[in-house]
Amino acid sequence: MNEPLHPALLPLGLRDLLPPDAAAEALVVGRMMAVLESHGYQRVKPPLVEFEDSLLSGPGAAMASETFRLMDPVSQRMIGIRADMTPQVARIAATRLRHTPRPLRLCYAGQVLRIKGGQLRPERQIGQVGAELIGADGAAADGEAIALAAEALAGLGITGLSVDLTLPRLVPAICASLGIAGKQGEIIRAALDHKDAAKLAETGGVAAPLLGKLLAAAGPAQTALAALAPLAMPPAAASERSRLAEIVALLGRIAPALKITVDPVENRGFEYDTGISFSFFARGGRAELGRGGRYVGGNGAPEPATGFTLYTDTVLGVVPVAAPPRRLYLPEGVPIAAGRALRAEGWVTVAALAADADAAAEAKRLDCGHALIDGKIVAL
Repeated sequence: MNEPLHPALLPLGLRDLLPPDAAAEALVVGRMMAVLESHGYQRVKPPLVEFEDSLLSGPGAAMASETFRLMDPVSQRMIGIRADMTPQVARIAATRLRHTPRPLRLCYAGQVLRIKGGQLRPERQIGQVGAELIGADGAAADGEAIALAAEALAGLGITGLSVDLTLPRLVPAICASLGIAGKQGEIIRAALDHKDAAKLAETGGVAAPLLGKLLAAAGPAQTALAALAPLAMPPAAASERSRLAEIVALLGRIAPALKITVDPVENRGFEYDTGISFSFFARGGRAELGRGGRYVGGNGAPEPATGFTLYTDTVLGVVPVAAPPRRLYLPEGVPIAAGRALRAEGWVTVAALAADADAAAEAKRLDCGHALIDGKIVAL
């Protein structure tokens, strides 16, 4: 344990992003943010760390087990390194922007750090791009958030895009109406999370028949809605079902190319969500591209909100490979104005810092596909 570490060794789940990947990530983030801003979402930039009390309050409480904490030597108070940016944006909306007219549209991009990674996403430092729509409680707000995320992803050239809609409050509403709680509720939840129909039938008690039908209803949106429609549900659960149907119909109009699936019983990762939630996937992707949903914001005064977060690491995995930039080697003595004109034409110029005997060889050594030789651009 006391042996000196190699300087390139990093903690598990962390990595250096090298050329050309770092440039590709910056380009993807910029393009997604441009889409969000074009829809009226204004950019905010929360700090990397905050006081623990505020960072882990409200929706941030769900990230407590993922948050690094340390003592601030200045204030002598505990602070946390953000594990997710949504709670920070919710805090900004409830405090610094509390008097701004609603609905409030905010967007953000940044890095977060988590205590541990998962099986599908082992990274502990994750790039996030997201948007929050705060102060609107209707289905139109949910539809806007989902359609906006889809537009930002599709604008990168991602194909095979789909969204999976979930109802994290549906099962709790059914269990509450049947008086199911405590240990039995936990067992039922575990069976549903593992899609274990046999275990559900064995342990679900009076809820088993209805929950079994919900489990079997997962699939394409129209098929799922048809399976859910005839089921007798308590009022709170029926309201969730109606909201789902309304959002699916809305997305059919505003995002007709988006493939929609429904999983009525999925809950993992949506514990603090209070309504329709969603995850984005793409053909060939190793994990979800992003997720979002409805939650309660506010700082002592509850405020409806919905939004989403897209993960740049998994997004980069499905973005079509871009053509490498055209790198042009400029020998010593090329006028500054000439280099400026070439860059305006789209060239990436690499200027010599000293005279060289063979400009073509030096250009190749510096990974340039072209060189300016005798005033002409020569392909190498």
